[in-house]
Amino acid sequence: MSISRLARSIAESPTLALNEEARLLRERGEPVINMGIGEPKNKAPIAAILSSSARLTSGEVKYTPPDGTPSLKKAIIHYMEENYDKAVAPENVIISAGAKQSIFNILFSILNPQDEVILLAPYWVSYPEIVKMCYGIPVIVTPEDGGFHPRMEEIERAVSSYTKAIIVNSPNNPSGEVYSDDFIAAIVDFCERKKIYLILDDIYHKLVFDGRRLIPAYRFTSADLESSMVMVVNGVSKLYGMTGFRIGWVVAPRKLVEVMTNVQAQTTSCTSVVLQAAAEGALLGMQSIVEDMRMTFENNRNVIYQELSAFNGIRVNKPAGTFYILPDFRAYCPSGLARDSVELSQFLLKKALVVTVPGVEFGMEGYLRLSYAGRIKDILTGVERIKWALDPGSPNEIYIGDRKFIRDWS
Repeated sequence: MSISRLARSIAESPTLALNEEARLLRERGEPVINMGIGEPKNKAPIAAILSSSARLTSGEVKYTPPDGTPSLKKAIIHYMEENYDKAVAPENVIISAGAKQSIFNILFSILNPQDEVILLAPYWVSYPEIVKMCYGIPVIVTPEDGGFHPRMEEIERAVSSYTKAIIVNSPNNPSGEVYSDDFIAAIVDFCERKKIYLILDDIYHKLVFDGRRLIPAYRFTSADLESSMVMVVNGVSKLYGMTGFRIGWVVAPRKLVEVMTNVQAQTTSCTSVVLQAAAEGALLGMQSIVEDMRMTFENNRNVIYQELSAFNGIRVNKPAGTFYILPDFRAYCPSGLARDSVELSQFLLKKALVVTVPGVEFGMEGYLRLSYAGRIKDILTGVERIKWALDPGSPNEIYIGDRKFIRDWS
């Protein structure tokens, strides 16, 4: 069988692979705790269910315009006015099958072979692979101070004549870092001056803690939407807990939206009208669900941060948003266990039945991403198992469910 070089170069999604492994373990009756999945545990909002149900029962489940239904576009325009203080036209909006496809559509539409896209480490696992799928070159910028917050001088040093775009994800997956308003202002100004596309992955933009409110990036540019280099990607997966509905969107200059619409028309044709109806229901329904989830995640953040802070041998930064935390396990090397984060993640799954995501997938070797989107009980149990598996001072054996686990490192 002949497979293209490009296809062979694309890595498997580690988060989806780990989630599948966790599912298979559960099916075998194993008491696995999945701290790898980035998925809220809530039921879909009732407004989303009713809206999609109404579309189904009408029997009118047909093609939609490639760029999305007019009614969902109207709901997104309202969302932009309410949350970004930005007036946009329907021609500035394209709806896709999730924010991941939205990012793919953007990069496919703007990149020529060998164009570079700057990614700020830690970055979401799919960014480098999507860039490569669009024949671009990912350029990784890692903070030299060892933290999670990017610095403009480091970004400027990485920019070349081939730089086409910079992707900014704040609040950040996987670290939970929220970039400062000064940084967002500086990078918007830089991209506008240098004519570099600034792709803002805002999928977590309302999941911020400690009373903080984010200032929309549009506030930092005087350019109108048609001439601005700023574009926003968003969706319903994280804020509304609607990960399985696969609805995302881009707000961008209309000429770029026209190109992305052509790309989408020749690939997926359009996004499901039933799922677009669900997203419309979520955006126009009661918004208290978002604040309820945000408060739950903030409480979960406090719990997991406290537990990990008491874990000798690791370093941990307190997340300011999302539902992820990225502890540094590099100094923790029990009984010769390698510092390789993939090996460490596999070790914890084998020995403690806890799913984590290796930090190397986010550009942070030696770290593990833990999700605290689940129940408090699972969070506490998961951290307790990790401590047991790694701490030589722990008891030699514990029971997980009705199974006895022995800490032999083999």
